[in-house]
Amino acid sequence: MPQERATALIIRASDFSETSRVVTLWTRELGKARALAKGGRRLKSNFDVALDLLTVCGIVLLRKSSGNLDLLTEARVEERFPALTQDLSALYAAYYIAEMLSDWTQDHDPHPSLFDEVVATLRNLGQPGILTGPCLAHFELVLLRELGYGPALDFCADCGETFSSPLPLGDGGSLRLAFSAAGGGVLCETCQAKQRDRRALNEDTWRALVTMQNAGEGWRDVHDPRLRGEVRQLLNDYVTYQLGRRPRLLPYLGS
Repeated sequence: MPQERATALIIRASDFSETSRVVTLWTRELGKARALAKGGRRLKSNFDVALDLLTVCGIVLLRKSSGNLDLLTEARVEERFPALTQDLSALYAAYYIAEMLSDWTQDHDPHPSLFDEVVATLRNLGQPGILTGPCLAHFELVLLRELGYGPALDFCADCGETFSSPLPLGDGGSLRLAFSAAGGGVLCETCQAKQRDRRALNEDTWRALVTMQNAGEGWRDVHDPRLRGEVRQLLNDYVTYQLGRRPRLLPYLGS
């Protein structure tokens, strides 16, 4: 059995026996893996607190054949995020991140840049001056784009027409964009009629979405509660549609 070393985030853990646990690891080098931690439930074990949810640890895995649990032989804590315990909205957001990683990613499919984004987001959540909603929305959009599910924002999801700022106006001087989860993102005026779930999209909300999807820290500048609420609703609808069900943590997220 090959032995692998990796940096991992614990995204799920459950009891397996009186002494052992099964953990889901999202690793930088190996992607997602499920492993058996023998002795992981003992008060004094080789794993100590490294198997706590949302802990970053250095691990050693014995890889098994396809379909079987890997064997976790070592886990040492590298980073924890104590600020999450001081802010309930940040803690729920972090749990939601773990849920997204578990549900959206494939086994043994590494995404190193996304792993780095996860850690950066967990470091930010709960910190003074950080608004949970924009921080989380930025991560969601980065994750969706990295995995190939990102909504079309700067072009029409149906016909491909590109958008620029300021947005053009339709007949009567009204903004001509809409957002559709079923349609795959932003729609131009001509294509909106094809999607019954479309929502009118004003320019400020469109700008906020584009800013949050982009690399960098522009998301920090999205302060308006109205914009944050609209972005949260659009992402709730989009994630639910793409996943095929409502994520468990979605009702606990704020804007």
